[in-house]
Amino acid sequence: MDAAPGLWPRLLAEKLLSWVGEDSPYVDITTSALGLGDECVEMTIRAKSSGVASCTSEMALALGALGVRVLSYIGSGEYFSEGDTVMRLRGSARDLLLVERTLLDVLMYASGIATATHSLVLQARRANPRVRVAATRKTPPGFRLCAKLAFLHGGGDTHRWGLSDALIVKDSHVEIIGSLEEAVKRARRGKSFAHRLEVEVSRPEDALLAARLGADIIMLDNMAPREVEQAVRLLEENGLRDKVVLEASGGIGPWNITAYAVSGVDVISTSYPFYHPERIDLSAEMKRVENC
Repeated sequence: MDAAPGLWPRLLAEKLLSWVGEDSPYVDITTSALGLGDECVEMTIRAKSSGVASCTSEMALALGALGVRVLSYIGSGEYFSEGDTVMRLRGSARDLLLVERTLLDVLMYASGIATATHSLVLQARRANPRVRVAATRKTPPGFRLCAKLAFLHGGGDTHRWGLSDALIVKDSHVEIIGSLEEAVKRARRGKSFAHRLEVEVSRPEDALLAARLGADIIMLDNMAPREVEQAVRLLEENGLRDKVVLEASGGIGPWNITAYAVSGVDVISTSYPFYHPERIDLSAEMKRVENC
């Protein structure tokens, strides 16, 4: 996965500048005091642990858009080992010293998400080769693009990126409207022809109701594996199982993902890698060179 499509490089370049602005809102006083500026420097980012690289391809393009020369990098989604060179850059001392810490933090956190996702996907697919592991929207504010990309680089499914690209009727909507039936009817009337309708339920019998009301995807939220299996049986007994995509969600991690994988669902959604990324350690080495 060595290419970043569309606007991702530009979006990441803007985000990188914003994140660097948190670290240096006015000036890097150390670099300034040392009199460093346009000297040509090469920075090597080296792995001190192993894992799945994430946002390296995208950051390479973002850095290029900001005028930093990227000499090499391990592509997003590729595996790296301790001691590997993850990325090599050339630019001015001023620019590379300014971006160093932020770039390392982004790559370490994103690669940690990708590595944790990869482990979950392997665990789930050992039990059920057809099941998909998808991400939730529970990402740190400001970091959703990298976090979702990291989930993708780890072999997972991004699910919806945000509220604007998928229609999901959740429990909060139902509570405000007053009934699941009315909420689904309104959603079906109001949705675009281009969108499928997903409905969140928390009881097996409501999964059957949602299917009868025309839901395309049913999210079985915070149900135990045995309840999920019951929902699957209800749909099968009523000839509706093949009409819907079933998604299990809520409290799913490495301790129980196997049970959900064999429960009969098509998709398992989780936020576990966002809150429990693998510890990835990267370091940066600087040296002065003749030409940038």
